[in-house]
Amino acid sequence: MITNSNKLKDQLLSKGVKPTLQRMEILAYLVQTKGHLTADEVYRALVKRMPMLSKTTVYNTLNALAEADLAVAISITGSETRFDSTLENHHHFLCERCGKILDIAIACPNCGRDRIEGNLIKEIHGYFKGICKECLVKK
Repeated sequence: MITNSNKLKDQLLSKGVKPTLQRMEILAYLVQTKGHLTADEVYRALVKRMPMLSKTTVYNTLNALAEADLAVAISITGSETRFDSTLENHHHFLCERCGKILDIAIACPNCGRDRIEGNLIKEIHGYFKGICKECLVKK
């Protein structure tokens, strides 16, 4: 899975995260899938070739990656956290029919600002809910 282990190792080290094999594999999978994955989805995909991998390791690693700004933790439905490897400011669209989460590229008037009315901004999250174009076609 690891396509460029030195790059992944450097990314982890630059953020103060110890580059274990499990962490590098989890980060590589997250980056390569370019999706919005739950910890369970990552676990199910990687445990096939890493049988010693535990769910706890996956959960802890994904949370550590989010803390280190190597991934973004998003909670749109409120019931689950998903992890996104796209670090640039962007919004999300949740299809209420199929559950798919899509990246949306629209202007964000406050993205890039670090303060609003004297308050320090650490994160900006925006999401839309509706029906995706694939589900609209299916009707």
